Amino acid sequence: MSDKKQSEDNQTSNKTEKPNDKPKDVKNRKKRRKKEDRIVHKVVWVVVLALVVVGLIFGIVTYNYVKSSIKPLDPNSEESIAVTIPNDSSNKMIGEILEEENVINSGMVFNYYMKFNNQDGFQAGEYVFSPSMTLNEIAESLKNGESAVNEAQITIPEGYDVEQIASGIAKQTEFSQEEFLDLMNDEDFFSELQETYPDLLDDAAEAEDVRYRLEGYLFPATYDYQPDMSLEELVEQMVATTDATLEDHYDEIEDSDLDVQETLTVASLVEKEGVTEDDRKNIAQVFFNRTEADMPLQSDISILYALGEHKETVTYEDLEVDSPYNLYQNVGYGPGPFDNPSEDSIEAVLDPTDNDYYYFVADVSTGNVYYAETYEEHNELIDKYMDD
Repeated sequence: MSDKKQSEDNQTSNKTEKPNDKPKDVKNRKKRRKKEDRIVHKVVWVVVLALVVVGLIFGIVTYNYVKSSIKPLDPNSEESIAVTIPNDSSNKMIGEILEEENVINSGMVFNYYMKFNNQDGFQAGEYVFSPSMTLNEIAESLKNGESAVNEAQITIPEGYDVEQIASGIAKQTEFSQEEFLDLMNDEDFFSELQETYPDLLDDAAEAEDVRYRLEGYLFPATYDYQPDMSLEELVEQMVATTDATLEDHYDEIEDSDLDVQETLTVASLVEKEGVTEDDRKNIAQVFFNRTEADMPLQSDISILYALGEHKETVTYEDLEVDSPYNLYQNVGYGPGPFDNPSEDSIEAVLDPTDNDYYYFVADVSTGNVYYAETYEEHNELIDKYMDD
């Protein structure tokens, strides 16, 4: 074979080898692309799934937050909170104010809730809100300009003592319990009140060893309260109401064997010992009978006040408490009232039911009161109605 022929054969051979390699490379590249595509798809699905999970979690958290924020901050609250809404306040500003004053859960939710419900046109002014109010209730007051200022009321229950009233005032106003008790011990404030209400407070001014001079003189009633009212003004309302209540009774007191301080003191015991009008009138006479016989009144109410506690059972050890308010150890009515009595109890003291009883016992399960003339009869009643 000639060299030329061999060269042509070699060229022919080389041309046939290249086409055999090319399909193989293409096949490998396709495999690599498919593998890469699968990896990319997996990564994309993982990222998408992660975003969905994060989105769901965020949505659930946001939903729960908004749901809880729409509800009242404290549904059981009896607190009244004074709030000032400035002129030209936006929904956002009002929400921030209400959140800062602890009226609502979230100012941001308040803002969006009002926008979503097309609530606007809120009016500036002085308001009194409560954490128990719903957003709709708050919005209604703001929209109508009903600043609950003129509707805010404070209730003093019958038979509450000064310290219980102090606690109630702290819950219903911006004043603290300590501020109220400090005012009760303020002799200058008492003197100012005495000048205004001498018929009511002259006897209290002369009383010795009293815990609070105004104990018994803070009439149990419902009072109007405004945020700009001072604590002194609030207390004077209570004293003025007591004076107005006794106005028709001052002549009766003067004609009786009691002064104003003693009348309110006995009434404060009757308030806690009796429930019905008949029982209060009978119990008042029992106290007078014992006093006339130079017997101690032996009222558990006096022991609890001397101890400064509110509990259901008085022990024999409690009866030994060293206090002028202990009416087991001391004869008479004590230094002053043990709580703030109602008009019913005051009238029972001024118009008691004549009887010859020296003892009484109450059946706490029924509320019935049983009376006795002798100690033996009294013990029999205790065995019958008090001992299991």
